[in-house]
Amino acid sequence: MQGERLIQAQVLVAGGGPVGMLVAAELSAYGVDTVLLEPRTEVSDQPRATTLHARAVQSLARRGHLPGPPPPSYAAEPTTSAFHFAGLPGLTITAPPDEPEPVLKCPQAVLERHLESRARVAGARILRGHRLTDAVQDEDGVRITAEGPEGPEVFRTRYLVGADGARSTVRARAGIESDTFPATVSALMGTVTLADPGSLPKGWHRTPRGWIVAKHDGDRTHLRTLNCDGAHPDRQRPVTLDELRREVARIAGRDIAMHSPHWLSRFSDFARLARTFARGRVFLVGDAAHVHFPIGGQGLSTGVLDALNLSWKLALAVHGSAGPTLLSSYDAERRPLARRVLDGTLAQLALMRPGPEADALRTMFTGLLADEGGSGHLGSLISAQDTVLPDHTGAGGPTAGTYLGNTALSTPEGDTDIIRLLHDGRPLLLLLGEKADEHREEARDWAGVLRTVEVRPTPVVPYEAALLRPDGYLAWVPGDGRLRQVLTAYFGPGAPAG
Repeated sequence: MQGERLIQAQVLVAGGGPVGMLVAAELSAYGVDTVLLEPRTEVSDQPRATTLHARAVQSLARRGHLPGPPPPSYAAEPTTSAFHFAGLPGLTITAPPDEPEPVLKCPQAVLERHLESRARVAGARILRGHRLTDAVQDEDGVRITAEGPEGPEVFRTRYLVGADGARSTVRARAGIESDTFPATVSALMGTVTLADPGSLPKGWHRTPRGWIVAKHDGDRTHLRTLNCDGAHPDRQRPVTLDELRREVARIAGRDIAMHSPHWLSRFSDFARLARTFARGRVFLVGDAAHVHFPIGGQGLSTGVLDALNLSWKLALAVHGSAGPTLLSSYDAERRPLARRVLDGTLAQLALMRPGPEADALRTMFTGLLADEGGSGHLGSLISAQDTVLPDHTGAGGPTAGTYLGNTALSTPEGDTDIIRLLHDGRPLLLLLGEKADEHREEARDWAGVLRTVEVRPTPVVPYEAALLRPDGYLAWVPGDGRLRQVLTAYFGPGAPAG
């Protein structure tokens, strides 16, 4: 169109919730020219997600993104946090020594503001009041149309990341289909003031008619209700205080006086899983890729892990340092894990339904949660600490795809640890044994991509060498495959030193 203003960027991120802001912060820190479009003009303080689980917390720590100043060190012993499974108490989530505590409570609005600040400092262009309306990709990039405060605007980028939520326009414009699971329950959420806070203690309340979850915050109480009798007849109808009051009274079996409502809304167990998280130059993260019943506090963590998995790969692709299959590994690694989370929430909801079969299952699971072994399995499932990624190189060695726990390390430059060594976002080659010179020489062509550090041997890293991805997962340890083969698969042929 004649006279139209074309805005150039290397990557455009659609959606400025915490997941989109994290992608923008990561890409900009890697030196990628990034623009982010967000329809809202300011951060919403509506209560949403408040939980980050262990693997998301650990991964954010490795990139320096955790809110607040970093501690001088973490606990030398394992740390535990009490949680729940399907509303049943007794779940214990444990983090290994030298890691942050396994459950971080942080309101979504606080995390979003924190990550927006980091993105802006890193150089991202955050354009609030802009809504993506169309996206068309070709061999060279993506042409994006958005509606801004002063009318339509056009952007030309090499890649597009859709972080624009459950009703993602990016997903629709990319032609990515989804597997969907229709709603079977109805649920309400709201923040109110109880006339008598003692009339509804904090915690999970189950009756034969449903569930109420209450959380007190000063003079306000956050309420959630669950009715398993069926889906909402009108999902879009606004919630009123009277409706919430009636539903709480029905489930509780008594009237509970409340007033001064805030943020009333309804939700359900509708679930969606995109059939691919990537198509050409378009990628999906967070709710744009997967939506599930909000039980277990896993939605935000799953989106955070999407963002951290994709960003370093996309940055390498922009800079021309990605191996031929690196970008395709995003979908291969993250989609099965999102499906696992979705299945886990379906299982928890099955435990919450009324009926004698569910009562028997709840009794059994209460016993499992009281048993250390059962709690350990479920805790690892909820926290994603049992994640093992596929080795798409075929040469990564016996522990490729596992997460390397944090540990103190001694280097010629001084003492450090895994978390601090990964702060700059580069893949990390640790040299710990007598063959350090041999491995350094083998990796010489990738000196511009890698951070290579020689450290004293430690029992926590029982290898003569180890290659870590920027997200903390092991890419290679000595075995049948050569380091050069793995480096080529991840980062291309390298740049031979002249």
